[in-house]
Amino acid sequence: MTTSTSLTRRDALLLVLLTLAWGFNWPVMKFGVRELPPLFFRSLCIAGALVILALYARMVSIPLALPRGDWLGIARLAVPNMVVWHVTVVLALTMLPAGRSAILGYTMPLWAALIGALWFGEHPPARHWVGVAAALAATVLLLSSELASLAGSPAGTVLMLFAAAAWGYGTHQARRHAIHVPALTAIFWSLALALAVLLAASVGLERERWRLPDGPQWAAIGFNMSISIAFCHVVWLRLARRLPPAASGLSMMMIPALGVFSSVWLLGERPRWQDYVALGLIVFSLATVLLPARDKPAEPSERSDPAGASDRDRVR
Repeated sequence: MTTSTSLTRRDALLLVLLTLAWGFNWPVMKFGVRELPPLFFRSLCIAGALVILALYARMVSIPLALPRGDWLGIARLAVPNMVVWHVTVVLALTMLPAGRSAILGYTMPLWAALIGALWFGEHPPARHWVGVAAALAATVLLLSSELASLAGSPAGTVLMLFAAAAWGYGTHQARRHAIHVPALTAIFWSLALALAVLLAASVGLERERWRLPDGPQWAAIGFNMSISIAFCHVVWLRLARRLPPAASGLSMMMIPALGVFSSVWLLGERPRWQDYVALGLIVFSLATVLLPARDKPAEPSERSDPAGASDRDRVR
């Protein structure tokens, strides 16, 4: 994958909108699951997004047909990145504040680095391990805070950490297994698989609590399906090959911060000091993993050689 060295004005605007949408989506999802069954709520969001993505694919003439030989590859990517993520996040949000959920969700680089080292034999640079230590400190701080509070939800914390670990594992699967269909097609069928699992679980566990959403709940569903899922996935497909590493890293670092502060504004949540410290640790952790290292000054004999491109590829 190649990236450009700078963003156009349009790309910069899209990146800002993408970051805002994914950051503000945490309190929006929390609002949606306050009254509606969580799996039912997320099923409605993904079902609507699939309709929008199908219409968009038809508009731009991207085929959604999936060859039989690619189904296993799609499932391999969809299970950690879509199915586990969507199921566990929406359940954790019923137990945790939206801001805290956003912080825990973005411990993903911790898990990606650990999985890469322990499972795939990778050797991350030293600064990545500094980031892993920071993310681990944030995780311990938040988990200890939940255990110390009578109203705490350690189960919600564990679910969010499991979601982040699945996402981290999914990044390795995405790097190692090529899919021979357009990216939008892969995303469409990954979301379809997630919808099938969510809907089956909702029918089995929540059917008696299904009801027609009210106006504000429909607004939360509409934001999720049209903006957070459909729009953001299409925008990310445009930006994925164009984002400089620094831009993508800064975008990812802003999302948990936006999740915390938008939850204060929209839901009236009151983060504790542990949340603010953990947020700082997670932003630092993301910076060590996502932002490119400074190039070392070239030796005189090497200055005629062009600089190599970064081998890091972001997933969201």
